[in-house]
Amino acid sequence: MPVQLICLPFAGAGASFFWPWRSLDPRVTVRALQLPGREKRIDDEPFEDVEGAADALVAELIADPGLDEGPVALFGHSLGAVLAYELARRLRASGVAVARLFVSGSPGPWSPRARRATGLDDEQFLAEVETLAGYRHAAFDDPDMRGMLLPVLRADVEMHENYRPEPHAPTDVGVTALRGARDDLVTAEELAGWAAVTTGGCEQVELPGGHMYLTDSARAVLSIVVSRCTPVPAGRG
Repeated sequence: MPVQLICLPFAGAGASFFWPWRSLDPRVTVRALQLPGREKRIDDEPFEDVEGAADALVAELIADPGLDEGPVALFGHSLGAVLAYELARRLRASGVAVARLFVSGSPGPWSPRARRATGLDDEQFLAEVETLAGYRHAAFDDPDMRGMLLPVLRADVEMHENYRPEPHAPTDVGVTALRGARDDLVTAEELAGWAAVTTGGCEQVELPGGHMYLTDSARAVLSIVVSRCTPVPAGRG
């Protein structure tokens, strides 16, 4: 059976970022979760905190009968990495077998963020996010699009910057932590912090590129997913 890869987006992004991934590797079924406030959920209020977001998303996943159709793995980049971690914990607590957790472009969850964009005025906020993310979406240069997208980006950034995980017992889900080899925002040492979340082993993988390496490395990421997701009993254990 193909690996079911549950994908969580970075701040400000929607599920559509992962749609091109769906046709890249027949061994992986890419399932991107849509966060409120964007795309088909544009009228919904954005999440305010990571814990509440994870509670809502895991309820959505567990209610889906398709969750039993193959090994489940999770992938998240930046904000998506901490969301994927919290989802992995909740899925395991619900009896769902999780083959692997893939966290990307993010320090370990107990690493405080030294720089904050929350509270800055619009121009300063966008400039700081551009520095922190390593890119700026062209939509923010259009006044109408900016007015629509900025509140969601602000909510996501604040949610990420305020995230302080509880000192949970480590999960038994193995972790693969990925970064771009030229990522100036997340060092290899910071990435190593993910080892503290698991008793199932943690490996670090570097791919060519900077913080947003995954925009050019989707096939490589999916190949890593397949190679790490050894067969496990699918669905609820």
